[in-house]
Amino acid sequence: MGDETIRGRVWKFGDHVDTDLIIPATYLDTTDPERLGRHAMEGADPQFAANVRRGDVIVAGANFGCGSSREHAPLALSGAGVACVAAESFARIFFRNAINLGLPVFEAPGIHGAASQGDVLEIDPARREIRNVTTGAAVPFSPYPGFIQSIIAAGGLIPLVRLRLGEGRFHESV
Repeated sequence: MGDETIRGRVWKFGDHVDTDLIIPATYLDTTDPERLGRHAMEGADPQFAANVRRGDVIVAGANFGCGSSREHAPLALSGAGVACVAAESFARIFFRNAINLGLPVFEAPGIHGAASQGDVLEIDPARREIRNVTTGAAVPFSPYPGFIQSIIAAGGLIPLVRLRLGEGRFHESV
């Protein structure tokens, strides 16, 4: 994630979008992000996977990713090309799975009311702000601690560990 600005079109969902809506259990026989991506958000919007474009952004209400602890949910979103998820709040296990798998997630109270389906958002990690390019509205978000920034910048926890092992720096805290 670093300081790179993310710019994408909004797909808007409500509160309590659970992991069954993100990726139905029928598709849990694989961990291939591309295959999972073909069915991402199928339970909430059957047309999502066919119409989402690489770099699009999901905006959601409270408790996004609640339900089971399946890692398939953030994998499916990444596989569909979703650049990030911005929500009022996240279920803790989804939040951690997304971080570990390198999918940026931004907890931004007020974002649900500040974005509509199809709007264009710019997420600026350096300024800690989500700006709605369509309307001009801006919503702040809290920064990640350094160790979480490192995980996302590396593309996930496993790539970070591989990087640090290759550099002989594994003894550093993740």
